[in-house]
Amino acid sequence: MSGLTVFVHRLRSTSARRLTWILLAATVLGAALSVLAMQWCRVNGWSDPDQHLYMCYSDFSLLFTQRGLAEGNMPFFDSMPEEQMMEYPVLIALVAGALAALVPEDLAADDRILVFYDLNHALVILCWIGVVLVTAASAGRRRSDALLVALAPGIILTLSVNWDMWAVFLGGLGLLLWGRSRPVWAGVLLGLGAAMKLYPLFFLGAILVLCVRAGRIRSFAAVTAAGVITWLAVNLPFMLMSFEQWSLFYSFSSEREVSFSSMWLAFVWTGWDGQTFSLLSNGIFLLCCLAIAYLGWAAPQRPRTAQLCFLIVASFLLLGKVYSPQFVMWLIPLVVLARPKVRGFLVWQAVEVFHWASVWLISAKINAEELAGAGEQFFGSGHLLFEILYGTGVVAQMAVLIWLMVQVVREILNPELDAVGPDPLAGVLSGRKDHFTLPGLGSAEPVSAGPERSRRLTW
Repeated sequence: MSGLTVFVHRLRSTSARRLTWILLAATVLGAALSVLAMQWCRVNGWSDPDQHLYMCYSDFSLLFTQRGLAEGNMPFFDSMPEEQMMEYPVLIALVAGALAALVPEDLAADDRILVFYDLNHALVILCWIGVVLVTAASAGRRRSDALLVALAPGIILTLSVNWDMWAVFLGGLGLLLWGRSRPVWAGVLLGLGAAMKLYPLFFLGAILVLCVRAGRIRSFAAVTAAGVITWLAVNLPFMLMSFEQWSLFYSFSSEREVSFSSMWLAFVWTGWDGQTFSLLSNGIFLLCCLAIAYLGWAAPQRPRTAQLCFLIVASFLLLGKVYSPQFVMWLIPLVVLARPKVRGFLVWQAVEVFHWASVWLISAKINAEELAGAGEQFFGSGHLLFEILYGTGVVAQMAVLIWLMVQVVREILNPELDAVGPDPLAGVLSGRKDHFTLPGLGSAEPVSAGPERSRRLTW
């Protein structure tokens, strides 16, 4: 630990340009490790149950063959049976279709899958670089905190599972533009992010709470209007062109059964269907959002944007019907901005790695058992251990995430404990006095951040 501490101390005093090169180098190193983690499948192919056992599964390779992309079908533009429709928001489906069109048709089938996978992996790596730079810019004078994003194990291991990093980049850029007092452009980027994955839409909830407290409703109206118009501009043509394909993502999300790592797995014995669990999940999430709004309005000082965004997204993930391994990427930049303390971050990432491994082991077991007689032959009597590891991983993941949320709430209620100080993403709200607060959570004097407090990675 002492060697890393020395490096962190040196990092504090580096110039902005030098730090940028350090962050880029660190991200390239992380990207190389990401490619290495997937190398078994790149060499041997993505077959069941091996791709799960070797922990190199990717939706890129699976959906290329199962969603008609290998046959040249373009989502929304070509008619296809329902089982081949992309169950994703518009922009992800379009990215997948556009990259599939770049794959040479004269290659062997396995080579075409590999080319499609590599194209997608390369682009999510570029998005990752963008996320690191955006996080550095969003951290104010604590730019070095972005090193945690550049080397996060959760990103290294899950980057190429799906297209989530596109939304992470767009959502993060939207928050940065909000912090730079560009509400309209922030709304445009958040609208694009929501057209990739819906979760950047939740950032508007945090912005609403802060704008109400600061008395800047027009700023919230500007970012929201820009976001809605952008989302509609992307989605409306495809709603009109192929409503069945467009609506599949929303109907699938509502009707799908409880799946991997969801807290609702503990209640499957009730026999409720996917829509019932959706109703419960959404209802409790709404209550959590109301509680976060109360916290934002009753806290001694106006909370930071990243703190509220983290609490909202974390609540959504904890209450969702599925907690896929790659969802950790949604949280990593938000955790770094909301609570940049290295020890807590490393503990959380260690638990996420354990959960990631346990998911693929239990998935390998399930896939092996679905093959004719392969389950017992592949795993023998050790399959029970995989189930124990998986259950432990799910509980540990939720427990540590809840602990992080509690720590963020604690720092909101006690601003003197916050390692960041004034909100670097306050944007148009910076320096404004409170116009609306609620009683009940005490009061505190404003806390300022000195140069050393605002620049260093906090242990």
